[in-house]
Order: sequence, then structure tokens, then C-alpha cells
Amino acid sequence: MNPLESADGGIRLRLRIQPRASRTEVAGLHGDTIRIRLSAPPVDGAANEELVRFLAEVLHVPARAVEITAGHSGRQKTVRVLGVDRTTAAVALGIAPA
Repeated sequence: MNPLESADGGIRLRLRIQPRASRTEVAGLHGDTIRIRLSAPPVDGAANEELVRFLAEVLHVPARAVEITAGHSGRQKTVRVLGVDRTTAAVALGIAPA
């Protein structure tokens, strides 16, 4: 499966999250997911909030355009981002377009 797919009005990302990292960054591909390191701990939704903020900043969309659709409490997450295309997202995230 592709970790970056086109979806209605945007894209869908399959992510593997590493909370409590030294810094927030895209760490490349991890199997069929995109690995993202987050400096926030997985407590009281802090990691999810940081993920939404980080993706909005990297993809140049408002935070309201980023929605976690699956995996709210786990490391494997599916995120929908409106207003960005697959190629632009791949370049912004630093992964090769598939």
C-alpha cells in the first residue's frame, strides 16, 4: 500500500508516530507508512495536537484542514489533509512521489 494517497479534495496519509522524540520531524518511510517523530508525549492528546500542527505547517494548510481519521490512541494513524495534492505533499514531506 502507498502511504500517500489522493482523496476527495486532498490526500490521505498513513503514518507511524514516534512520540517523545528529541525534535519534531519527518523521518522518512517505514514500510508502507511515513514515520514522523514528535517531541510531544502521548499524554492528554498532546502528540495528536502536535501532529496536526506540524502537518499543517509543513503542508501549508490551515490546521482545520488536517484531521486524524484513525488511530487516535495508537502509533499507527491515518490522517486526511484537505487542500493539497499528492505530489506537493510528497515534496513537502521529503519523500519521493509514488
